[in-house]
Amino acid sequence: MSSIRIPVGRAPRKRALWPRLVRLAAGLCVLAALAAGAVLIHLARDLPDTSTLVMAPASGSMTFLDREGRVIARRGGTAGAVITADSLPEALTDAVLAVEDRRFYSHFGIDLIGTTRAALANLRAGRVVQGGSTITQQLAKNLFLTPDRTMRRKAQEMMLAFWLEARFSKDEILALYLNRVYFGAGAWGAENASRRYFGKGVHELDIGEAALLAGLLKAPSRYSPANDTTRAAVRATVVLDLMLATGRITEAERHAAASAPIRVSRGSSSPGAGWFADHASTEVRAILARYAPDYQGDLVVRTTLDVEVQRAAERALASGLADPDIARGAGNGAVVALDGQGGIAAMAGGTDYTRSPFNRTTQARRQPGSAFKPFVYASAFEAGWSPADMMTDQPVSYGNWSPANWENRYEGEMTLERAFARSSNSIAVQLAEATGRAYVMRTARRLGVESPMENTYALTLGAYEVTPLELARAYVPFMNGGRSVQAHAVTRLETPSGELVWQYEETQGPVVLAARVVAEMDQIFAATVRYGTGRAAAVPGREVRGKTGTTNSFRDAWFAGWTDGLTAVVWTGNDDNRPTEAGSGGTGPARIFSSFIAAAPVIAPPGDAATPPAPDPDRLAGLLAALEDETLFAPPPSEVAGTPDEAATDEPAAGDDPIAGLLARLPGQSGD
Repeated sequence: MSSIRIPVGRAPRKRALWPRLVRLAAGLCVLAALAAGAVLIHLARDLPDTSTLVMAPASGSMTFLDREGRVIARRGGTAGAVITADSLPEALTDAVLAVEDRRFYSHFGIDLIGTTRAALANLRAGRVVQGGSTITQQLAKNLFLTPDRTMRRKAQEMMLAFWLEARFSKDEILALYLNRVYFGAGAWGAENASRRYFGKGVHELDIGEAALLAGLLKAPSRYSPANDTTRAAVRATVVLDLMLATGRITEAERHAAASAPIRVSRGSSSPGAGWFADHASTEVRAILARYAPDYQGDLVVRTTLDVEVQRAAERALASGLADPDIARGAGNGAVVALDGQGGIAAMAGGTDYTRSPFNRTTQARRQPGSAFKPFVYASAFEAGWSPADMMTDQPVSYGNWSPANWENRYEGEMTLERAFARSSNSIAVQLAEATGRAYVMRTARRLGVESPMENTYALTLGAYEVTPLELARAYVPFMNGGRSVQAHAVTRLETPSGELVWQYEETQGPVVLAARVVAEMDQIFAATVRYGTGRAAAVPGREVRGKTGTTNSFRDAWFAGWTDGLTAVVWTGNDDNRPTEAGSGGTGPARIFSSFIAAAPVIAPPGDAATPPAPDPDRLAGLLAALEDETLFAPPPSEVAGTPDEAATDEPAAGDDPIAGLLARLPGQSGD
């Protein structure tokens, strides 16, 4: 009997693992490439147009006139004074590359070494302490992008940097950068900055002067020699050390640069007009970019500023902060005034422009406190409430949030007029909750508040930051019959001979408050000055309206109000956000407002300039002759004596070690 043999199959061979890993990796790479491509396409969809970029646009001078035709400042250099790729200034090029981008000629637009080093330093510090942007990236941002610090903007910056590197040579990129970067004191471009600070062309700079200019790029306003010669010298020392460390100068050249004296020109600008001129310069550049992109000559700029109103604002702020009883520990402040059409009649961005050109009217974002309450009451009046309606001033709670009145004082039942005049927090919160906080936000937006706000209980008490200029714009409808306005500084651009380049179209803004609401708001604003927290703002013979504001720990104090066609906002506080010494809106800002209004003349709207004046080739020379009086806006010394110093945050960084030789080079500022 034969046996049946059952074949035994061989065990299946295990398939090698690595081919599958290779295929998986390849698939992931394809997916990653597709995802990256999709991201790049998404980012590229809203990249700016680069087709109009030119190598070296001319930058003309701007001579600013007030609304009466009086010269207030001059900014910029001579048209056509530009740097080209084949004529880079050697000293400045060496200084800029040493401090801004030492591997500029070896990278491809992105410095991987510098970026990695900056990322590690920021990671160790837990905050941004170093930047890794190359000159190409900085140029891309300056040319095409906003200064927003977002990942999206950074990615677009890198894409544009690659485009610039592919489109232009290294020398051309450097020339573009030097022609467009800001050097402080209203000087855009290296040629203009050289003439602004030293009165000579950029190719005539010595090593020390070039180091000083290059040092400004990190923080133009902070290190400007027109504002603080010591700080500028400290920064220039750092640049000289970097130039030596990178082999761009020798030890002997460094020593010589640190020993030769430098004379810095004050420039053609009145000290008090500086904040306004800076703001107006930015507005002019935006106007030209939109309406006259091909214009490259000098300009005469007619503005909304009024010399007499500006002088009154500066003197009121300086003398107020010099008085301890008014300042109450506030080291700085701001005053901005608008006419009924939104024209900026006065802009005092601090106590001393030459020491601190930081414009607190446009750049300082602070909580308005009770100065925000008018938007609450306007919303309530629109919803049917009236100043005569009664509410109870008493402690209230919403969940775990319990707003309190000043010193926990409550007065019981009262009218809304009295609640506003006495600035009751309790009733303001109750009113906002009854009306709807979302409606309050919409009202504030409609009147002109553009800063971010959130629908929270704290909204009612002014917890979300605004700028003084923004708040002033939002108060104008209460004065002008309920029409919104756009705050503006420029009314007309002309050639030096008087030919029209652009003119502001004076139009009435849309109605944002009904006549009944305007009248009811006027009633409660008047009550605030007559018997409420704003009594110190009263001016004999003038009908003043307004509202005070004070924030937690007395960090910010405000008065916002108007009279005779002029809306003004006064803020006092400290730049480093330190609490003041119980300084409230009714003590300091209200008294500064009163002093300002008492001295300011009643202004008329800017004159009609629809018909261009007859061309006059010598007109600009005649206008500039008026700038010989450098004290046009300067308050008398007796009024500014004892003015508090700037915040301690303006002191030189501890790591900047000045050398005596370079400090001796900048003994002071000489007249132009």
